[in-house]
Amino acid sequence: MEREIHEDCGVAMIRLLKPLEYYQQKYGTWMYGLNKLYLMMEKQHNRGQEGAGLACVKLEAEPGNEYMFRERAEGANAITELFNTIHKTYQTVVADITDEKQKIHEFPYAGELYMGHLRYSTTGKSGLKYVHPFLRRDNWKAKNLCLCGNFNMTNIDEIFAKITAQGQCPRIYSDSYIMLELMGHRLDREVERNYVEARKQGLTGLDITNYIEAHVDMSNVLKTSMKDFDGGYVMCGVTGSGEMFTIRDPWGIRPAFYYKNDEIVVLASERPVLQTTFDLECDDIKALEPGKALLVKRNGECSIKEIFEPKENSACSFERIYFSRGSDRDIYKERKKLGEQLTDPVLKAVDYDTRHTVFSFIPNTAEVAFYGLVQGFTQYVHEQKINSILSLGHAPSKDELEEILNSQSVRSEKVAWKDIKLRTFITEGNSRNDLASHVYDITYESLTPYEDNLVIIDDSIVRGTTLKESILRILDRLHPKKIVVVSSAPQIRYPDYYGIDMPRLEEFCVFRATVALLIERNMQDVIDKVYEECKEELKKPKKEMRNCVRDIYKSFSVDEINHMIVKMLRPEGVSTPIEIVYQSIEGLHEAIPNHKGDWYFTGKYPTPGGTKCCIQAFVKYYENVYQKNKR
Repeated sequence: MEREIHEDCGVAMIRLLKPLEYYQQKYGTWMYGLNKLYLMMEKQHNRGQEGAGLACVKLEAEPGNEYMFRERAEGANAITELFNTIHKTYQTVVADITDEKQKIHEFPYAGELYMGHLRYSTTGKSGLKYVHPFLRRDNWKAKNLCLCGNFNMTNIDEIFAKITAQGQCPRIYSDSYIMLELMGHRLDREVERNYVEARKQGLTGLDITNYIEAHVDMSNVLKTSMKDFDGGYVMCGVTGSGEMFTIRDPWGIRPAFYYKNDEIVVLASERPVLQTTFDLECDDIKALEPGKALLVKRNGECSIKEIFEPKENSACSFERIYFSRGSDRDIYKERKKLGEQLTDPVLKAVDYDTRHTVFSFIPNTAEVAFYGLVQGFTQYVHEQKINSILSLGHAPSKDELEEILNSQSVRSEKVAWKDIKLRTFITEGNSRNDLASHVYDITYESLTPYEDNLVIIDDSIVRGTTLKESILRILDRLHPKKIVVVSSAPQIRYPDYYGIDMPRLEEFCVFRATVALLIERNMQDVIDKVYEECKEELKKPKKEMRNCVRDIYKSFSVDEINHMIVKMLRPEGVSTPIEIVYQSIEGLHEAIPNHKGDWYFTGKYPTPGGTKCCIQAFVKYYENVYQKNKR
């Protein structure tokens, strides 16, 4: 329902383990790797529509020839623009090359290492200079570094202070550029370490270069450059000498999956991307474990190394509920389970009147949870029919059976349709709000007016803006007896700082409703107390901070907050009874047992930086929003 929420990135990597001639002969094109990268990026288009970029490394380029390529583009069509530019680039070279054997190696982007990235901004910063990958140049191949990632760091201020104390002067204050400079600095030290060792062995000239490129240990670079970062990340990189690596944060917050055979090593943010692109079975693909790195050396040797000791499992549950593709085997089952588990509270909301209840969903990510909810109701109706037959106390006649079997059914309809996108050139408030109200449309006469309940499920309710401006108003035109809005996720109460665009407390309808309840019941002292406690917590070392923002919610039940949400989000003129049903925290963990990162719902951040950021967010809210509204 909240289409404005973004996750920052998707990544794709491919390392060809054979010469380009091998792929030309077997697959009919030297562009095998480039074409596969295109597919991997398109299959992850859901993860980034603000920009895209790719990098390529040639392993055997002679001095004086380019060996490290990068291209970037902005906008929703960035992937298409990116690959069109690359194809035009190598087509201009074709006419100048007559030697067919030489031709492959002369093409730009005809390399063995490819890295792709899709971007959603979570920082508000835009422009081509913020589009990944980021490139650090040097005349030594081994010192060239290109980075991209799916990440967000909570302590970039601390890292910035550290590297400036070393004498570095980053050109841009952003976690991406600062990480590039920090890791580049450590890569320089690794190259220099090998240079000293080569000289000790009496090597000179190109022999030193060859020694360095054969002995660079990226695990050393990762251990020394990433150890102080606090956040969720999957960081990918290539060097000019042909090293490839991916590291996942020790909490396992952000996802990464990989596959290897004798032809390729590939990695992506989502498992179905690799399954579809390379025609693989689900079990062929492995998840990169928390704290570990996938390392591919220049010679193609592939290994998994533990860089940091894994922390408590905090894999992002919202990734499973919303962001990742529902075509993943496990995610599909989890989303169905989330819907099925809501059967009992939804039955209660419609007063167990299944005969006069119609089920639907908000397109498109809630569809799988909808199937689970319908399945749960089907099972309930089935059991009711069995009980009715058994209660007869005798062998039922055909008429009795028909009456019982036809008495109840589960009715589902395609009630809501995603119709148009709001045109951003309309900025005047009233016009914009009126247009927003038409983002969704309905199927008219899909339920019996004033008689049927309408149960409509979505994956999450975050800001509530779309509910208020469009969904509830448009559904009211069907004149249902009651509207039950169901969220397959629990109440989202806290911001995220690990890569999802939910940074401010005041944006959440649950938080706003809770504050409204405190004010309505003259309990403003709770808000003041939490503010004072937050300021005290910020004086402590980060690891000792307690997330006292959680105290805001202690006075109220979920149902009390739900009632206030309905009161706040009810559009003017809509009198139809409305009820909101949220997934429970227990239901979340039961449906998604292997992804325990639930800080959006519980306020239990896996890293000290997350806790600190949440406390700072409340202080900012109190000083910049709450106090101003009081005046």
